[in-house]
Amino acid sequence: MAVVAGLVVLLPVPAVWMSVSTAGQRYSADDVPHRPVTLVLGAGLEEDGTPSRFLAARLDIAAELHAAGKTRVVLVSGDNSAESYDETGAMRDYLVRAGVPGDRVVADHAGFSTWESCARARDVFGVDSATVVTQRFHLPRAVRLCRTAGIDTVGVGDPSGQRRLPTTVYGYAREIPAAVKATASVLLQPEPTFPGPEEDGVEDALESAP
Repeated sequence: MAVVAGLVVLLPVPAVWMSVSTAGQRYSADDVPHRPVTLVLGAGLEEDGTPSRFLAARLDIAAELHAAGKTRVVLVSGDNSAESYDETGAMRDYLVRAGVPGDRVVADHAGFSTWESCARARDVFGVDSATVVTQRFHLPRAVRLCRTAGIDTVGVGDPSGQRRLPTTVYGYAREIPAAVKATASVLLQPEPTFPGPEEDGVEDALESAP
């Protein structure tokens, strides 16, 4: 019983560490400093192939940052492992409808996890400075992992879920075990499922962006 009690006490420690260690890198959309690239992490699609509510909220923030001149290129990272499931295509279409020029949106089709999205942004797309956008409860983990990957990262979290208590409680509760797994990624820094080859989409978009 003592061992079980000890594990229960220690379980939240990684989540607390990630929250404390990234406190100075988390901002609102109004206050976030400029970064050349905004990384939007995937969050699933609806049955009709459009972005889920969480994902749409992330994309709205990315479009807002682009319109405000706080970023120049948006890198959308998601799961395209199945031909019938085009997460990054849906993300790109949403951003274009929101006013982001199509040539400013770059897709990473193999962002299968937060760590893989961060590591591939660095290794495949050459990103060394970025704003990561996700939900507020997920933001400490996302910022910590991207900074571990070697990216000078700040983050903006979507607060809309906090208006729905069950969603908020579930999101923060889910982060406790997720942070344990993320700590293993911080320590081991595993290679992504698809580590390469390098792509020049972000570089080309930055060169053409005003």
